Parts: sequence; structure tokens; C-alpha cells
Amino acid sequence: MATTSARPASVFHSSAFSRFYAGQALSYLGDGLRLLAIPLLVFRLTGSATAIGWTWGLELLPYAFVSLIAGSLADRVDRRRLMLTCDGLRFTVMALFAVLFATGHLVLWMIYAGVLVLATGGAIFLGAQTPSIPYLLGKERVKGAVAVLYATEQSVNLVAPPIGGVLFALVGPLPALAINAVTYLTSQIAVASVRTFGPDKSRGLPSRRELAGDIAAGWRFLWADKTMAVLSVSSCWFNFIGSIGFVSLIPYFKLAFGAGDHVIGLAFGCFPAGAAAGAYLAGRTHWAFGPAMIAAYFLDGLGWLPLPWTHSVWMAIVGVAFSSLCSGYVVTSIVSWRLRVIPEELVGRVFGVVRMVVLVGILPGSVLGGWLSDHVGVRTTMLISAVGFCAFTALLAFSPTLRRERR
Repeated sequence: MATTSARPASVFHSSAFSRFYAGQALSYLGDGLRLLAIPLLVFRLTGSATAIGWTWGLELLPYAFVSLIAGSLADRVDRRRLMLTCDGLRFTVMALFAVLFATGHLVLWMIYAGVLVLATGGAIFLGAQTPSIPYLLGKERVKGAVAVLYATEQSVNLVAPPIGGVLFALVGPLPALAINAVTYLTSQIAVASVRTFGPDKSRGLPSRRELAGDIAAGWRFLWADKTMAVLSVSSCWFNFIGSIGFVSLIPYFKLAFGAGDHVIGLAFGCFPAGAAAGAYLAGRTHWAFGPAMIAAYFLDGLGWLPLPWTHSVWMAIVGVAFSSLCSGYVVTSIVSWRLRVIPEELVGRVFGVVRMVVLVGILPGSVLGGWLSDHVGVRTTMLISAVGFCAFTALLAFSPTLRRERR
């Protein structure tokens, strides 16, 4: 178990964390290729933004509900074994995707089902990873670790989408699908190289009564902390309204600008570039938490406002990148803040409940965004998303709970 010190050392002074980090960095590369290749494939098969909305929503829906169980599992069972199982499941799905596509048998319902399984494995993996960070490093290095992981994920995604877009345009999605399968194997190797991710005492799978008790404990902690409750409900709305715009990006660039797959890859690469910069900024600054969140949310919405009006694809990309910078700052700051204020023995359970509240709005937002793009146009859809984001931030600024938060 990591011990605290007066002056936190680099997170990479922990050899266990360094090995785990290396595996995750490679896994991020495969995920970055897949998260562009699959929506492009769906759009090629259907020509429908609504279909992309369902794909994106199913990608994140399990994170809302499976996280409730994942949090309980992470606090009770061997997290190392749990993460190895999840990576094995995700490797199997991606390998099947690659084989089915190569043989001409991959159809839309298979993509939907596979994405749902991938997301379920990802939700359980993340549920195990989150409490592993303070276990390996101690609470004093949590913010640095979260910033490093998030910035790396976004930095890798800076490279992956442009590569993926070019590959898709030249040879289709098969390389992205195959590479993602291989990276889940490398993640398994990295996880297996670490002796333990905790907990110190594994209590085995929870009974239904224990599972219900764990979920109830997470709910009690969430609603007892007013700031956490305000942020969780607010994040649910932001994910709902933000998903309306996000799922429309591929049809937006294709229909509003006639952009090719390589340009869309570049646009999606600039998106994580902004998020990586935001994560780096969050890891290096110590601004008052509550006011900083309000300001970052408002700037996030402002970044989206040029999209309904501009006729320059480059201006649209800059707006997306700036919005993503603010989003990266928010995500890193909020996750780090939660890890600081939640007792270590409750991290998995509370995060599971928080993820359900935060992410439950993504599926309806994604489907609505796809429907709006198909029926009222991509520019109008972007306007709805931007205005909704800014308007709710203005409302949030009146919350005394968030304005006074300094932890």
C-alpha cells in the first residue's frame, strides 16, 4: 500500500504504475482508431446520423448502469483479475469484428451488440482502475496520475484519428479493428505484470444483499456531499446536451463542408489535442475549484458557438479544439477532486453511482442529436447544443454550493 509523503514524487517513480501506464497508452491507440472507424463504418453502411447516435449511445450506456455493479466489485474482489478478464472480453469482440468484416459478414446489428459488450467490459475495467490509482500511489499523487492518464489518452487520440481517417479512406476500417484487438492483448500483459491493484483483502463476489448495500452506500455519500450532488446532476445535463452536438460531428463535416474521411480524422485529432492541453493545465494549476468549474463550463459552450455559422472548416475545427480544451480541464479536475474527497474504501462504490448519474443522459442525447441532424439539419443541431450548454452554465453560476467549493 502506498504511503503519503510531504512532497509527492513523480507518479512514474512507481514501477507498478509505470508498467500499467505503458499498457494503457497502447490501448488508447487502438481505442482511438476504433472510435473513429466504427462511426465512419456505420455512416457508410446507413448514411444515417441517427444510426451514429445509437452507436455512440450504446458505447456509453453501460458506463451508466454497469458502473453500479463495477464499483461494488472493485471494492471487494481482486482488481487485477477483474481487469484481465475485461481486456480478454474486449479482445475477443474486436477480433470477431475484424474477422467478420474481412469475410463480408459484419452487419449493423452485430456492431450494436459488439459495442454494447465492449462498453460493458470497459465500464468494469474503469471501475477497477479508478480505486487502483490511490492504492498504488497514495492520495497525494492522484491528481498527477489522473492528469497523466487523461492527457496521454487525448494525446494518443491526437495521432490516432488522422491516421485512422487516412487508413479508412484508403483501405477501410479493417486495420483499425485489428490493431485495437492487439492493443487489448498488450494491456493484459501490462496488467499481469503488476502484482496487485488491491484491495488488500479480497472478499469475493458480493451477494445480492451486499451489492444492494454497496450501491446504497454510494448513493448516501453522493447526496450527503452537496457539491458532488450538484456537479453530478449538472454533468448529466452537460453530457446530454453535449452528446447532441458530438454525435453530429461526422455528418456535420461531411454535409456542411463536403469533407473527406481524412479531414474528419484531422478534426477528431484536434479534438483530443485540446483535451490533452486541458488535462495538462488541470494538473499544473491550483485554482479555486468551484469558480474554475463554472468558468470552464461556460468557455466550453462558447467554443461550440461558431459551428452553426462558420463556412470555414478550419474555424469549425478550432472551435471544437478549444471546447475540448475546456472539457479536458473539467474532466481531470472533477475526477481528481472526487478522488481527494471520497474515502479510499468507498471510491469504487461512489464512483459507480456518480457515473450512473453523470452518464445516463448520453444515450437520449446521442439519439436526439442524430435525429435532429437527419431532420432539421446539422447546423441547427450544433446551435441547439451550444445554446443549451451556455444557458445551463449561466444557471449553474447562481449555485452558492459550487461557488464556495475550495477542497
